[in-house]
Amino acid sequence: MSLDVLIIGAGAAGLSCALILGSAKDKPYAKGKHIGIITHQKTSHLQNALFNNVLGLEPGTLGSDILENGRHQLKSLYPHVEQIEKEKVTSVEKLEKGFKVITSKKEYQSEIVVITVGYTSLMTIKGLENYTEPHPRANIEKDRIWLKNTDHLIENNLYVAGTLAGWRSQFAIASGSGAHVATDILTLWNDGKHTKVHDKVTV
Repeated sequence: MSLDVLIIGAGAAGLSCALILGSAKDKPYAKGKHIGIITHQKTSHLQNALFNNVLGLEPGTLGSDILENGRHQLKSLYPHVEQIEKEKVTSVEKLEKGFKVITSKKEYQSEIVVITVGYTSLMTIKGLENYTEPHPRANIEKDRIWLKNTDHLIENNLYVAGTLAGWRSQFAIASGSGAHVATDILTLWNDGKHTKVHDKVTV
């Protein structure tokens, strides 16, 4: 399968990134773009999270519900975003143009790749070793990592978002990080013109 963007991971950052990219489907610069997200996310810290302090979320919201509802929201509103389930990414290889992503079942080619998996030292995607360093905003004893980047960009067309980008493990921060990357990609598609996507109430 050949894609324009492939997001690896469907936690807060990955789903936020996918929702914003999906919402741009009617914009001239995003029409016909093929977007995919690999939703294998058994190790997401959202699985056992409880939220009382997040703006816009009902106190007592469970992270596991956000994961499930987020995937339903993406499927319902933006079904053109391909959700790839039950596949674990094993490697990311740089090609002359774009990247080859190998999973436990298939291979994908994508012009842009966004890495949004968790920041534990157990992250073992081959091809990313040279970018891995100790996490700058986590306690040393937790043995967390980040993928070294500048403003979410690891190298040309290879992005990282969420805690793996070096941010603290806070839901709103991770979501915003995924949104940041999505708007950077939309800006790239829009010939460098700063781009965001908002729905508005019509009167």
